[in-house]
Amino acid sequence: MRIGIDVGGTKIEAVALRHDGTEAARVRVATPARYGELLQAVAALVARLEEAARDRGTVGVGSPGFLQPGRGLIRNSNLAYLNDRPLDRDLAAAVGRPVRVANDAKCFVLSEAADGAAAPPADLDRSRPDVVFGATLGTGVGGGLVVDGRVLTGENGAATEWSHTTLPFLLADERSPYLCPCGHLGCIESFISGRGLEGAYQSLGGEALRGGEIARRAEAGESRAGEAFTIYEDRLARALASVVNMVDPRAVVLGGGVSNNARIFTNVPPLLERYTVAKGLRTAVVRAVHGDASGVRGAAWLWPPE
Repeated sequence: MRIGIDVGGTKIEAVALRHDGTEAARVRVATPARYGELLQAVAALVARLEEAARDRGTVGVGSPGFLQPGRGLIRNSNLAYLNDRPLDRDLAAAVGRPVRVANDAKCFVLSEAADGAAAPPADLDRSRPDVVFGATLGTGVGGGLVVDGRVLTGENGAATEWSHTTLPFLLADERSPYLCPCGHLGCIESFISGRGLEGAYQSLGGEALRGGEIARRAEAGESRAGEAFTIYEDRLARALASVVNMVDPRAVVLGGGVSNNARIFTNVPPLLERYTVAKGLRTAVVRAVHGDASGVRGAAWLWPPE
């Protein structure tokens, strides 16, 4: 059995997966206000899941931020009390066994690559590395790479901090809708997050609206909302084309609130070849099938099949 824990800013979700990927048990609790309480909460969740499933499992944890090798400490977490903490070691002590920790966006991609929208096809060519890229398009933008079923973390633990690079093929009159949280103008995140879509709408003279309302108006035929999506989709295509040019994935999986707009999956793939070196692209752009559960399921899959 595999246990996955997804630590969020307001809630912690935990799941126990059987070896075939089916759920044996699931629990959700509020995220504690202090670090020590978080460790206790995770240990209690593991115990509850094992009691419910009547089995013992490996433990994987998805966390905001990333665990930096060498330092062995969490960095860049929006859950501030995790920063500069040896989260994997402290959790291992709390639950009494090794714990694997990875960034929550990377867990999302791992879940979809394991048994989701980007699961390996039966006729997969194993002579080449199997590469899956994923991005979460929400208030912020996360990313992850899975290669042959394993999350790519990198030498510094910061692999696929892709959204904090400048949007490719930036136009002369193109400006970020807002300053990226990393402190730079022109970041991919500030163009293709939900706030990026909202900024595109305002740049066309529209009022300040949430992304869901812009989507509703686009579906109703409002030309300004449709044009905002057209701008957004071209920007998303440029951002994803940089990934295709660099690592040439078999599939790109999109999740997060903006991915709920089906038109993206119709309009973005044909735009990619404007910006990629390869033509006749075989890379699939797909929507996550596990939805909000992808993060916690991916945490469980940090322990691959033996």
